[in-house]
Amino acid sequence: MEYKVIHNEDKSCFEAEVEGMVSVVDYTKRENVLVVTHTGVPPQLEGRGIAAAMTKTMLDYARDKGYKVRPVCSYTRTYILRHPEYQDIVAD
Repeated sequence: MEYKVIHNEDKSCFEAEVEGMVSVVDYTKRENVLVVTHTGVPPQLEGRGIAAAMTKTMLDYARDKGYKVRPVCSYTRTYILRHPEYQDIVAD
């Protein structure tokens, strides 16, 4: 299933609203690096691929903008391990 993921720059996160509940990927921006700090999906929505959709959108955004990503969040680290095509944008 595809989800509508929006970039909420004011809150420094990527969001997806499903069934009235909001899931997020939070980050802080330091120069040209997005430091991904948290991925959160309500328990009722887990297992539907929402976190993956938000993470992919965030990583594609970072690549398009020429940013690097520092995955502090364990979900994001695992996602990048499973999708090595994003390894080139991981910050040292």
